[in-house]
Amino acid sequence: MTPGPRMVDEIECVASILLAILLAHLIGAHNVAWAAFTSFVLMRGHVSETLLRGLMRLVGTALGAGLALLVVPYAVQSLPASVAAAAIIGFVGLYGTLTAKRAYAWLLFGLTFEMILLDKLEHPAVNAIAFVETRLLEVAAGTVACVTISLLTTLTARRRWPGPPAAPATRIGWHPDAARHAAQAGVTLALLPVLHALFGIPELQQAGVTIMAVMVVPVSGLGASGLAPVSRRLLYRTLGCLGGAALAAATLFLAHGSAPVLIAGTCLGVIIGRHIENGGTRTTYLGLQFTLAILVTLVPDSYSDAAIRPALERLASIFIGMALLEPVLLAWHFAVPRRKAEEETADPRPDPGGD
Repeated sequence: MTPGPRMVDEIECVASILLAILLAHLIGAHNVAWAAFTSFVLMRGHVSETLLRGLMRLVGTALGAGLALLVVPYAVQSLPASVAAAAIIGFVGLYGTLTAKRAYAWLLFGLTFEMILLDKLEHPAVNAIAFVETRLLEVAAGTVACVTISLLTTLTARRRWPGPPAAPATRIGWHPDAARHAAQAGVTLALLPVLHALFGIPELQQAGVTIMAVMVVPVSGLGASGLAPVSRRLLYRTLGCLGGAALAAATLFLAHGSAPVLIAGTCLGVIIGRHIENGGTRTTYLGLQFTLAILVTLVPDSYSDAAIRPALERLASIFIGMALLEPVLLAWHFAVPRRKAEEETADPRPDPGGD
């Protein structure tokens, strides 16, 4: 392979993930994979862009967690309260993601709140403060690792192979299509507490992540219905997770509990996933999901506990999110008359990404 910006980016991702895993173990984080997630999704071609993205992830996580600590203890006491909390914060977080200048912070704000709410519903005896503390530790470990590697490469390899410039962040004013789209996400998120109350399905927080993440599409592509772009993201999320889970399963089979083999499989999976992600706009989301399936499986808190179960749980969460979200989108798609012609405002901002 010829050295270039794409190869440098893949090496940066591998190095930052390995450093994040080390830091997470050193500071006692309880979900090492989340630190690895963070270091992967934050990496950009210049340290200033990486640092800004890291700060937005930290701020969004902290604000979402802080609000959850205030609201969740009361919201989980009744089903109507938990439904309302899931819907309102989901709407606010996604609308901010679609229209605000600091979109990534808004996304993490909404995701963090929903995860804490749904986790508390499933585990009422668990102290929410402990969840918040470890989540902040994981984000901090991933951010420090990613910024450190990005700084090193900015001063060295990136001088010769600079990354592509980031599109400038812009703020969109009031946008009715974005508000409708965010409301659809809020309605779908509101179904998760009901689903838990009726059937006791575990790990619904990952379904909440799926719902919010796949609804992050450019405002210019929404039009009268977000059914097509969201369905496409659901498809890519499923295919990416299946591909990553397959490689992770093969690595687990070969490793037989060997940490060096699991680490080597992680590095290979990250390189493949990032290569797919950098291949073009149509494969970006698929490549991201491929990598996240690798990380959730091959980066356990203890390598002696590595198993395929986390990847299968992630895949199950995708199907749950799909089963809830698609009917909501379809109902709107067919109930509301389609516009014969509409003027769409271009949205220059990149996809804020996420989980």
